[in-house]
Amino acid sequence: MGAPIVYLIGAGPGDPGLMTVRGLECLSVADVVVYDYLANPRFLSTARDDAEFIYVGKKGFSEHVTQDEINDVIVAKASEDGGKVVARLKGGDPFIFGRGGEEALALAEAGIPFEIVPGISSGYAAPAYAGIPVTHRGLTSDVAFVTGHEDPTKETSEINWECLANACGTICFFMGVKNLPEIASKLVAHGRAPETPVALVRWGTTPRQETLTGTLADIAEKAVAAGFEAPAITIVGEVVRLREKLMWFESKPLFGKTVVVTRSRAQASDLSMRLIDLGAEVLEFPVIRITDPEDWGPLDAAIRNLEVYDWVVFTSVNGVEQFFGRMSVHDSDARQLAGCRVAAIGPATAARCAARGVTPDYVPSEYRAEGVLEGFCDRGVGEGSRILIPRALEAREVLPDTLREHGAIVDVVPVYRTVLGQGEPSVVQRLAEGTVDVVTFTSSSTVKNFFRLAEETLPDDRSVLDAMGDVLAASIGPITSDTARDLGIEVGVEAEEYTIPGLVEAVVKHFND
Repeated sequence: MGAPIVYLIGAGPGDPGLMTVRGLECLSVADVVVYDYLANPRFLSTARDDAEFIYVGKKGFSEHVTQDEINDVIVAKASEDGGKVVARLKGGDPFIFGRGGEEALALAEAGIPFEIVPGISSGYAAPAYAGIPVTHRGLTSDVAFVTGHEDPTKETSEINWECLANACGTICFFMGVKNLPEIASKLVAHGRAPETPVALVRWGTTPRQETLTGTLADIAEKAVAAGFEAPAITIVGEVVRLREKLMWFESKPLFGKTVVVTRSRAQASDLSMRLIDLGAEVLEFPVIRITDPEDWGPLDAAIRNLEVYDWVVFTSVNGVEQFFGRMSVHDSDARQLAGCRVAAIGPATAARCAARGVTPDYVPSEYRAEGVLEGFCDRGVGEGSRILIPRALEAREVLPDTLREHGAIVDVVPVYRTVLGQGEPSVVQRLAEGTVDVVTFTSSSTVKNFFRLAEETLPDDRSVLDAMGDVLAASIGPITSDTARDLGIEVGVEAEEYTIPGLVEAVVKHFND
C-alpha cells in the first residue's frame, strides 16, 4: 500500500451523468469506497473490482450511523495496512450542508491527507430538473441556500428569519420537509406574502423525481395530503411560476416509468442508457451471462480453414466479438476473411462487423429464417455452398437446418455460451410490490432465465405470471415473443425492427399513443 489519502467527493444530486470527471477519476483508484444513500449506487460500478464498499447511509431522521462513527470509519480505513486510498461519496456537494467540513476536520486532526472534490449541489440542480431557475433576471437576482434541519442539539435556531424572509428573491431549503409547517409560518410571520409560490422537489434529477407546488399558505397541508417525504429541496419564490413553461425533465416520454432490463450486465448499457435518456427509471436484472465455450477446438479449426467457406454468417454482436477475439489469439485478423462473403443478421451485428474492419455483403431486412434464406438464394447460395455460422451454443437450429434443406453444407461452431445470470433480488421485490411498469426481453434466453430467476426469488404464494400482473412485457421480436407466450407471459409490445432502438421505440409508442 502507498501513502493514505481520502477524497471527499461530491457525487452530485442523483443523476449519474452529473458526477464530475475528477470525482470519477478519484473513485476509480480507491481501495475503499464509503458511501451514503444519497449517492447514486450506479457509481459503484466505476470503482475497482477489488475495492471495499462501506455503506454509512443515513435516511431522513433515523440515523443508522452517527457522524462521529462515519469520521472514525474514514480515518481508520485510510490508516489501515500502512495507508489506503479512500473515496468518500457524498450526495450533492460535500461542503453544502453535506458535513464534509466535519469529515475534513477529522482527517486534518488525524494527520491524514485529503482532497475536496466539489460536486453539483441539489440546491440548484433539483430545481433546474423541475423547470425552476433559482435566479431569473426578470424576477430575482439573488438566492439563499438554507438548511431546513438544524442540529437538533442546539437550543435556539441560528437562522435569522426576519432577515431571510425578504432578503432574497429565492430561498432553497435543504432537508426541510419535516419542518415545512414551521418554515412556512416563520417566513409569513416575518413578512413574506402567504401567496408566495413554493415547490418541493423529491429525488431531484433522478427518474424517481416528484414535484409538488403550492404557496406558503398551503404547501405544508398539500405535502401531508400527498404523503410527500424526504429527501427533498424546498424552493420559495416567484421563480417557481416558471415551472409551467420550463418543465423539461418530467415531460420526457418515459418519465415516471420503471423498466426492467434483463440483458447480460455487459450488454445492458446501450438499452439502459436509451431508456434513461427518455426519463425512465431502469432496474438492471441480468438474467444471462456470456461466457466462453467449453471447447475452443471447433472454432480454432474453422479459423484455420476459413478459405474453404463461401460464407461466414454472424447472428449476433456477441458472435462477432468472440470470433474476432479468438482470431487475435491465432495472430489473425479480418484479412483472413478476404475469400469469404459475410452476412450479418441485424444492423447491430453489421455495425460490429464494420468496427472489426469487415463490411457485410448481406444484411437481411427480415430476421426470420425464411426471409434470410430468400436473400441467400438471391446471392447464389445453394447446392454445395459452404457456410460457417459462429454463434451461441444454445441457439435455435432453424437457420442452419433451412440452409441445409437447400443443399448448403453448414458448419455451426459455438463461440460463446449463455448461462444463467444472477438477478438482483430487490428487482423481483419491486415486481412483487407492483412498482414495475415494463420488463424488456431481448432474446428467448432472457425470457426463460427471467422466469426461472424470478420464480426462485418471489414469495412462496406468488407466481411469476401473478407478479407480472399489469406489467408490460416488451419483446425485441417474434421469436422472443413466442418463447414468452409459451411460458404464459402476455406480450404487450413487439419491436417492428428487431433491434434495441426498435424495442425502445415500441415501448415509447405504447405509452405515448
